[in-house]
Amino acid sequence: MPRLTQLLHPHKEPARVLPAATVLLLRDGTQGLEVLMTRRSATASFAPGAYVFPGGGIDAADAQAHVYAKRRATQSDLHLTQAIAAIRESFEELGILLARHANGQMANAADIATLDRKASGGDFAQQCAARGLTLAADEVFVLAHWITDRDLPRRFDVPFLVARMPDAQTPVADEKEQFAPEWVRPADALSRHAQGNFFIIYPTIKTLERLQSYATVDSVLADCTTEQPWFTSCPRAGWLGGKEARYMEHETPFGELALTCPDGQMLHHLDWVTDQPVLLLKNVQRLTAPNPGVMTGPGTNSYLVGDPDTGYAAIDPGPADTEHLDRLWRAAGGNIRYIVCTHSHPDHSPGAAPLQALCTQHGHTPPILGLASHASARAASAFTPDRELEDGERLVLAGNGVTHTLRVIHTPGHAANHLCLVLEEDGLLFSGDHVLNGSTTVIDPPDGNMNDYLNSLDKLLAACEQDRIDFILPAHGYVLGNLWDAPHDARACISHLKAHRLKREAKILKVMQQHPEGSMDDWVKQAYDDVPPRLWPVAMRSLMAHVERIRSL
Repeated sequence: MPRLTQLLHPHKEPARVLPAATVLLLRDGTQGLEVLMTRRSATASFAPGAYVFPGGGIDAADAQAHVYAKRRATQSDLHLTQAIAAIRESFEELGILLARHANGQMANAADIATLDRKASGGDFAQQCAARGLTLAADEVFVLAHWITDRDLPRRFDVPFLVARMPDAQTPVADEKEQFAPEWVRPADALSRHAQGNFFIIYPTIKTLERLQSYATVDSVLADCTTEQPWFTSCPRAGWLGGKEARYMEHETPFGELALTCPDGQMLHHLDWVTDQPVLLLKNVQRLTAPNPGVMTGPGTNSYLVGDPDTGYAAIDPGPADTEHLDRLWRAAGGNIRYIVCTHSHPDHSPGAAPLQALCTQHGHTPPILGLASHASARAASAFTPDRELEDGERLVLAGNGVTHTLRVIHTPGHAANHLCLVLEEDGLLFSGDHVLNGSTTVIDPPDGNMNDYLNSLDKLLAACEQDRIDFILPAHGYVLGNLWDAPHDARACISHLKAHRLKREAKILKVMQQHPEGSMDDWVKQAYDDVPPRLWPVAMRSLMAHVERIRSL
C-alpha cells in the first residue's frame, strides 16, 4: 500500500455504512420484462427526485421477524433479514405485500386493506401473522449488491433483491416517500433517462443495464438461485470530459481512482493529456507520449518516480519526441538520476538517448539502464543501455530522510529483454508492456515467447505476494488494481490475465485438433472469432506464439 506521506490528498474518513435493502418487483408485460419503479420525494435526503425501486433501511425488528417468514433451505440468516426488510418496505411504500396464506394463496387486496402501512417492523410482521399470512421471503432472491460511494455523506450497504409481482395487487404509493409508481421495461427506463426525463442514479442504471438482456421473470429468477449476487460494487468517481463519471471495479479507470483518491474524493481527472504530467502520488508522475494508436492505446506512459530531494528515475521515456522529452525533463526539474527502459520496442526506448543528451546539456548525465535487445529483436527495436540491470537489483533514490527503491524483475515474454520494476516502499509495480490495462499484450515471436511470458506472470504474482503490491502502473492505459484483498487487486489482475491466456490457448489447441491441415490464417479466424477481423493481423502474432508453445509441450 502506498505510504500515507505520498498520498495526494489528506485522509477523509468515509461516512459509516448503514444496512438497507431494495427490491425489484418484476412482471411479464405485453412487450417483455417490466420492473416497478417509483419517484422519490424531491426533499428526500438521498437521491431526491430519482426513480428507484422500493426499499429502505433494515430495522432491528427485521432480524427478529424470521419466525414470521418462509425461507429457502439455502437462504442465510442475513439474506432472510434483507428479504423481510424489502417485503416490509415495499408494503409501506407501495402497498405491495409479498406474503401467503397457509393454503399458498398470495395476499390480496382484502388482506392489504386490514393492515397498517405505517406500522413498525415488528408490528408489521405480527399483523401479517394475525391475518394468517407468512412473509414470502423464500420468493425474494439476491440480484446485486451495492455499497454507496465513499464520497457521499450518507452511505448504505444495499442488496438489490428481486421478486415476482403478486397477481391481483396494485401498487399505491404512500405519497410521502414514493410517488407515481409505474411499470417500465429496463431498456425504456434507460432510454428515458438518457433523454433527461427519467432521472435514475448510477446503481439503478447499472442494474437495469444488466437486466435489460432478460426476456422474462422466470429467466431472471433462474439466474438468481446461487444465493450470490450477480456483482458487488462500491463505485469510484472522477472527472472525464468535464463531467462526473463513476466506475465499477471491473472498469479500466477504477484502479487509478483507488490509487489517487483512496477515500473516495472526487478529485482526479481521467482525461488523457500529453501536454502536462498527471500526479498519481506525490512521488509518481505519469506523462503520456503523443503517440496514440491501435498498438499504443492512448499513448506510451512515461513515469517519473522520486521527488525534488531524491531526484527522479525516468521509466520508459518513449519515442524520440522532442516536446515529450522536454516535458519529462521539466517535470523532474532537470534532476533525473536514472533513465530506465522496460524493453527496447520503438515506443519505449528511442527517447532514452535524447533525454540523456538534454540532461547532459544542463550539467548532469544520468545512465541509461535496461537490458540490451537480443538478436531476435526487430531492427526498429535495437537498444543498448549504458549498463545492463541485474535481476533483483535495486535502484535507490534518497534524500532528506526519504527513500524510493526500485527493484528490477526480469520478465521476458513480450520481448526477450523485458523487465518490470517494483517501487518497494509503496507497493507499486511498473509493468511496461507485460501487463496492460484494457488490452492484451501481443507476444510476437521470435523475440516474444509465450512460455516465457506465462512464467514471468508467475514471477510477478510472487512479487505481489512478497511486496503486497496493490497497484500496477502499465506502459499503456490507466493504473490497474485495487486495495489488497479486494476483488480486483494486483494479484487478481495478474491471475485473471494468465487464466485468459490459457483459455485462449485451449481454444487454439481445439481448433488445431479439429483442423490439423488448416493454415495460420484458418486458425486465427476460428480461435479469435470473438475479436474484430481488423485485429486478426495483430492476433496472428500471439497465435503463432501459442502454437509454438503448444508444439513444445
